[in-house]
Amino acid sequence: MESSSRRKDVGKRKEIRMEIPTLVRVYEDGSMERLQNSPIVAATLEDRRTGVSSKDVVISEEPPISARMYLPNEKDLKQKKVPILVYFHGGGFFFESAFNQLHQNYFNLLVSAAKVVVVSVEYRLAPETPLPAAYDDCWDALKWVATSADTWLLKHGDFQRLFVGGDSAGANIAHNIAMRAGVEPLPRGVKLLGAFLSHSYFYGSVPIGSEPVRGHEQSVPYVVWGLVYPSAPGGIDNPLMNPFACGAPSLRGLGCSKILVCVAERDLMKDRGVLYYDTLKNSGWPGEAYLFQVQGEDHAFHIHNPTSDNAAKMINRIGDFLHHS
Repeated sequence: MESSSRRKDVGKRKEIRMEIPTLVRVYEDGSMERLQNSPIVAATLEDRRTGVSSKDVVISEEPPISARMYLPNEKDLKQKKVPILVYFHGGGFFFESAFNQLHQNYFNLLVSAAKVVVVSVEYRLAPETPLPAAYDDCWDALKWVATSADTWLLKHGDFQRLFVGGDSAGANIAHNIAMRAGVEPLPRGVKLLGAFLSHSYFYGSVPIGSEPVRGHEQSVPYVVWGLVYPSAPGGIDNPLMNPFACGAPSLRGLGCSKILVCVAERDLMKDRGVLYYDTLKNSGWPGEAYLFQVQGEDHAFHIHNPTSDNAAKMINRIGDFLHHS
């Protein structure tokens, strides 16, 4: 790990202030390179393989918040309203996009299989806009959905079945949005029915499970949090990142009635996901919690390889959760 190194990048002749190998370089002049961004692609009407349509919408001009929406093929809607999923993409709070190819491919498959309307939020990224701004952007997006005059939502969306979900950092956001929904009402009396958390980016100062004991503070999840929220009260044990930290609000305050927690066997943070599920089950929260575990897979595998057999199983489980339990 070279997160605190200062060395010369000969090719660019710029001094690196901070680097997380394979993820990001931050230079002394304030510029940065995101090393894993997927290409940005355009929205499409009736994807050739799935028939799913997508379009881009502006949620707010100031601050700049937008989204890519997805709608199932007309023949799959069958004149009935379907669940609404407000989704938050992963990427450690500092890279990736709702408009990238990875998520476009994933949502074409998810929406086709699950028959839901998706609003995938483009929130502001750190470190240019440090946390907690992304949480506020995503809350504003959820409120926009609740008050929306968008024709796709009004014609096809069932506001009685409103969900939030996300992968990695997006799952972290989904949890915190669900917590906020427990104390702050949404407009028009709209309520959040459920949330799903896929490979949640939770971490803390004390290692658990398979997390490294030696070099824990140099591990990627630890270092990334310092990049995206350097002023976080409590550091890595801020309740936004560590919902099990001393003083964190109880999970019984979640403002929804059902939760699906997805974990992958080879994910460094899988034990945090299992702990979240166990803690929630024992918190006194009155809702229904479900745990979905996949063997032999790593963090966010379903985003990177959505056509794999395990990704198909996960997509089907999410679809079942959104429609049933």
